[in-house]
Parts: sequence; structure tokens; C-alpha cells
Amino acid sequence: MRIGILGSGEVAQALAAGFLKHDHSVTLGTRDPKKLAAFAAKHKDAHVGSFRDAARFGDLIVLSVKGAAAADVLRDADEDTIEGKVIIDTTNPIADTPPTNGVLEYFTPPNDSLMERLQREFSGARFVKAFSCVGSALMVDPKLKGGPPTMFICGNDADAKKTVAGILEEFGWEVSDMGAVEAARAIEPLAILWCIPGFLRNDWSHAFKMLR
Repeated sequence: MRIGILGSGEVAQALAAGFLKHDHSVTLGTRDPKKLAAFAAKHKDAHVGSFRDAARFGDLIVLSVKGAAAADVLRDADEDTIEGKVIIDTTNPIADTPPTNGVLEYFTPPNDSLMERLQREFSGARFVKAFSCVGSALMVDPKLKGGPPTMFICGNDADAKKTVAGILEEFGWEVSDMGAVEAARAIEPLAILWCIPGFLRNDWSHAFKMLR
């Protein structure tokens, strides 16, 4: 599959490396190619361009930027370019304030989510929330004592979720579909919970598991 990744940070690079490892083609979009110079030198088969270049390249798009910048990045990628495409939304609405006792602050209220805002503005795109409740080091082929962890996803398009679920399973996850876009109100705050052990005890090697 041709994957267009919007972003140049740790999440974008970890997922780009994962897609390359699993034999997909990747173009990363960024405003500052210098941020990806080391990645591009290590991964010769990856391409780097603008946000619009990555969006045009991808059969599937991964949105991996700071939550506050997500809408602007999608505007730069161009609404017509992303029309109809599956977008894996990895973002969280983290506010620009330090955590309190390990607890992050979000800029969205309880009855709204960042993905809902993005889906409303970019209504022609098919958003699926995924990779938002775990750190970049565990996103691809996680190896944990408790077995494959659970990735919670949501979105309005059943076929888009099926596509993303296939990628997640390829990357070593079990998938739990939480329903439509409104479920992002519950999924996005999982990142707050995931981060607490990290901020308090420097413990970042964990993931969530749905037990039945």
C-alpha cells in the first residue's frame, strides 16, 4: 500500500519505519525536511516532501502531528487531495500546559473530541482513530508479557475501519472497534491514562488490553 504520513516527529517516524518494515511504500510530509534528514538517510526507500506531496502519494494517510496543528496540516495537505481517503488519526488534543501530578490537560471538553472536530471540518475524508493511546516505541510489533495488546479504534466508515484493522493486525495488535466517531471522546483520554506512569515513574513500557 502507498502510505502518506503527515508529520516528522517520533510517532510519524516510528510508523513510517513500521510501514516500510512491512513492505509498504512511504512518503512523509513536513514543513521542515531537515527534521527528517537522519530518517531519510537511514531509510533510503522513504521519500520526503510537503504535506500535499504525502497526501497525494498515499492511498492511505496517517495524521501524526501535534493535536493543535492537526487541522492546519490537513488544510495544507488540501481538502480536495484528502477527499475520500482513509486517514489514520493518531492525534490527541494535548494542551500547551505541563501535566499536574502526571495528568495531562486537554483542550477539548468531555463531550467533544479532536477527531470529531476534524471529521466535521474535513467531511469528505474517512477518519479512523488509532495509535493514539500508546507510545511510539510500542506502535509496531509490540512485545509484551501479557500478549498482543488491544488498539481501540473508531470512525464512521466501516470499510475504512476494516482497512485500518488490517494494518493494526499486521503490526501485531488485536483490534477493538468502539463504533462511530463519537467514541473518540473515550479513546483520546486513554492517552492521559497511558502517560501517567511515565510522568510519575518513567514507566513507558505498557499498553492496554481488552479482556473478555
